Amino acid sequence: MIRILITDDHRIVREGLKQILEETDDMCVTAEANNGQEVFARLSEQAVDLVLLDISMPGRNGLDVLKQLRDDYPKIPVLMLSMYSEEQYAIRALKAGASGYMTKDSAPDELIDAIRKINLGKKYVSPSLAEKMAFYLDDKTDRPLHEALSDREYQVLSMIASGRTVKEIGAELNLSVKTISTYRSRILEKMRMSSNAALTHYAINNGLID
Repeated sequence: MIRILITDDHRIVREGLKQILEETDDMCVTAEANNGQEVFARLSEQAVDLVLLDISMPGRNGLDVLKQLRDDYPKIPVLMLSMYSEEQYAIRALKAGASGYMTKDSAPDELIDAIRKINLGKKYVSPSLAEKMAFYLDDKTDRPLHEALSDREYQVLSMIASGRTVKEIGAELNLSVKTISTYRSRILEKMRMSSNAALTHYAINNGLID
């Protein structure tokens, strides 16, 4: 039996995932977490075989939690689940140590197959993501500008391009306006741009926002 910890800040999403997983004969949901802090509390209380981790949560985002999971629980595989398309976060999640990445609009059968594969110590990527990974692993390929950004800078870029203000971003990430402004300045410098409009135009052209 594959014991699974579900982490998502939306109860309705957790309930939906539980229903899908518990209809199988070889999986059970043994723990749930609403945020990153609860993930580690649950793992200290009981053993699990696999973590389903949402990439977008209040406070620490999924990538931050993933990195700590790799340090503290390196043997537990993590499948990232996200509302964001593969183009936005999949490569970063896999580089950070995820065993797989799926969007929340994936078919239930695909989720079941991914969990079984990851539980056997393998990686799960969709055919389209495998093609993108081949592109990024090609040393002869020029890297896009956003590849120079840290995970947090990339997150802030995506939020700026989605039309959020510095104040709104700070509130959502539990960071000060000054800190977000610093991230924005770093992003502009690294990407050699001078305005939010330029960042938004770049994000749209490169498929970084829906």
